[in-house]
Amino acid sequence: MPRLQADADSTLWVPVTDSLGFRGRRHRKTAIRMLLTQANRALGATERQGNGFLAWGMSQAAPFLMRRAAGRVLVWVWRADPDLLVVMAQIQEATSQLRAARAMMPMEYDDTESFRNPHLGVGEKLAMPLPADPRTPPFATYTWDTGTHFITVTAVCSDRERFGIVAGSIDDLARTVRVVDDLAVGESPTVLRIEPPRP
Repeated sequence: MPRLQADADSTLWVPVTDSLGFRGRRHRKTAIRMLLTQANRALGATERQGNGFLAWGMSQAAPFLMRRAAGRVLVWVWRADPDLLVVMAQIQEATSQLRAARAMMPMEYDDTESFRNPHLGVGEKLAMPLPADPRTPPFATYTWDTGTHFITVTAVCSDRERFGIVAGSIDDLARTVRVVDDLAVGESPTVLRIEPPRP
């Protein structure tokens, strides 16, 4: 099964994916609390913050669930302010159901621009710094279709006014994401790996 790797700048990002126990606990909890708070707002509960105990429980389970995902999911938070920004990279098999679901996404999701990753080639970027619904947090998604898999990077920000400040760093992180195949030496001697074409 292919998995993801990325070269996140350690001065800007804290990886959540491989942190176990006390290591990274604060950042895991903060990331989950921020996402829970945004979910509450989307449901109209603007006065509530993400439940602290629920965020703690999920933060303890998250690394084990991500480890079971075997590199199919990577997560980071913004080092300077973990409450501000969470980024998740994911690889999914491009099933017919997933393709159908993507085709039925709302019209505003068609407003994409080309985005080049040196490892994955040209994909699509959708930036929504000011979603129409004020309860929806600003976000950006990046998508590459390899034919067999979708690679997506999703960034969710808690502050509309500060989204533009971190947008460039999100781009930089998205450009480092790549797919790694777990092939044993000599397993596929006829495979020829070719770099993605340049536009």
